[in-house]
Amino acid sequence: MPADPEFGISLAKAAERALTRMPPNDRGTILAKIRAVAADPDAPNNNVRPLRGAPGFRLRVGGWRVLYLLDRETRQMAVRDILPRGDACR
Repeated sequence: MPADPEFGISLAKAAERALTRMPPNDRGTILAKIRAVAADPDAPNNNVRPLRGAPGFRLRVGGWRVLYLLDRETRQMAVRDILPRGDACR
């Protein structure tokens, strides 16, 4: 049985802005992790948790947190924001 195609990725303006302002090595690591989650969102080692009190998920990448929504019907991953660890919990 063929594997499901990976999810499409869309970045909100806040996520794009955060990526442009961070160091290039962090940017590359975060983009690689986002692509890994889009390829297999149910992998057990993705450091992903559902958000409490809001729809969506949180991906932990070092000191950064990626907040995103996953639409399984349309196979889209919408990255809402990328925040430093302390700011993402607020």
